[in-house]
Amino acid sequence: MQDYYAARAAEYDRIYAKPERQADLRAMEAWLPTVLAGRHVLEVACGTGYWTQFYAAATAGVVALDGAAETLRIAERRLPDAPVRWLQGDAYALPVAAHAFDAAFAGFWWSHIPLDRIDAFLQGLHRVLKPGAQVVFIDNLFVPGSSTPIAEQDGDGNSWQLRRLAGGSVHRVLKNFPSRDALLSAVAPYARISEYRVWQHFWALSYSLRA
Repeated sequence: MQDYYAARAAEYDRIYAKPERQADLRAMEAWLPTVLAGRHVLEVACGTGYWTQFYAAATAGVVALDGAAETLRIAERRLPDAPVRWLQGDAYALPVAAHAFDAAFAGFWWSHIPLDRIDAFLQGLHRVLKPGAQVVFIDNLFVPGSSTPIAEQDGDGNSWQLRRLAGGSVHRVLKNFPSRDALLSAVAPYARISEYRVWQHFWALSYSLRA
């Protein structure tokens, strides 16, 4: 996955240019700062900083982490003066102190977590958050004709897409599309649900971390 996003870095943001998704994106860009305002935020899998640019100014500060140096370089150029510290690291072994943040955000990361690693990821994320911290995930709904088709499903129930980059290389990419019930079930042991909402092409889940 890290190799794919490193190779895709220069064309990473093209996915946000799809005409049918523009109304949803504008609504999400306006909504996200309202749920993270005033907080110290850890952003996981920040990519090129596309989403960071919409909420960072409303926060008390952001640490934005990604596994690929290539995407982080683009993010740094995009937001040279924002209250953001860019950090390369592993989302499954977060290189930050315990209880260091009162919010976390991940955009379009949940769908790339193997189903059998979701709980371990959540436990690692929650370890670095304070009790009561606000957690926000946004990701794709599967919309025929707009989403890349599913090429296969493995024995664990994970879905895989075949994605072709501009240079012609083809990559097998994990991409799951969880139901509302699956999302709520995954976070239920740790969370007080704040909101689950859907747009035409995307979903968002926000919750506060139990003490």
